[in-house]
Amino acid sequence: MDFAKAFDIAICHDAAYSEVTFDGYEAPSFMQTPGAIDVGIEFHSLSKTYNMTGWRIGTAVGNSTLIDGLLRVKSNLDSGISQAVQYMGIEALENITPEWINSNNDIYKKRRDRMVEVLNGIGLVVPTPKAGLYVWAKCPEGWTSAELAAELLDKHSVVVTPGRGYGEYGEGYIRLSLTTPDDRVEEGLSRLSGAMLEKS
Repeated sequence: MDFAKAFDIAICHDAAYSEVTFDGYEAPSFMQTPGAIDVGIEFHSLSKTYNMTGWRIGTAVGNSTLIDGLLRVKSNLDSGISQAVQYMGIEALENITPEWINSNNDIYKKRRDRMVEVLNGIGLVVPTPKAGLYVWAKCPEGWTSAELAAELLDKHSVVVTPGRGYGEYGEGYIRLSLTTPDDRVEEGLSRLSGAMLEKS
């Protein structure tokens, strides 16, 4: 917070995955940090928690000056959210229960556990994520993320995302999605289970 204050930097925190958590983990809000309200804004989306991906509905909380600036920019970019999506957002917020969210997260957790098991079994280093809709696997020595993604696609017909697409710190990793249906996850893992990831 001190750095942001000293250099007049606005901190924008994307909390879209804050409710997609596993094993009792509770994702903290940036706004819980002392001084956050002075320098920051936090975004939340209904996309992940309520399976409304692509509907472009969410919230922003935080510093009032930043919120005012966001409103001015947003009002010049579009004319707002369609009424139908607004009604669906209201329905989600008023009627979807914490039990439903937990049940949904249990589905993602099951997929996460299977992916971690199989990917570690073929020699990738895969930490078990505490939250989110993705598993990140470290590429074997000598592979770039794009090379490994191409190898898995060409030789095993499995699509993964090269980490480089998420910036320089994503390089050296591939990303796999937990939103794929169970049968497709199992099919993909079956194809990968015999993979020999050695560069020729």
